[in-house]
Amino acid sequence: MAAKIRKGDKVQVISGASKGRQGEVLRVIPKENRAVVQGVAIAKRHVKPRGMGQPGGIEEREAAVHLSNLALLDPKSGKPTRVGFKLLADGKKVRVAKASGEVIEG
Repeated sequence: MAAKIRKGDKVQVISGASKGRQGEVLRVIPKENRAVVQGVAIAKRHVKPRGMGQPGGIEEREAAVHLSNLALLDPKSGKPTRVGFKLLADGKKVRVAKASGEVIEG
C-alpha cells in the first residue's frame, strides 16, 4: 500500500497532547505506523557524557506520533485534509487532497 504521509510533508496533529500543532515530517516508521514531526511531541532524554566533545545532560527531542493522529495539510488552503490516490493519464499514481482535489507533491 502506498504511504499517505511521507517525509517532508506538512502535517497537523489532530489528536493527543500536541493537538493543533503543525510541523514537517522528519522521519516515517512504517512498521510501527508512526512518524517523527518537527516541534511536536517533545520528550526529554537523559544523555550520558560521551568523551570530551559531548557533555551529558537533559536533551529535548521529538518523539514518534502515531499516523492516525496526523492529518496532511492541504497545499491549496493550508487546512488539514484526508488523502486519496489518483491515476494520471501517463499512468503515474499521485496523492490527492480530498478537500480541494489538489495534487500533493513529493
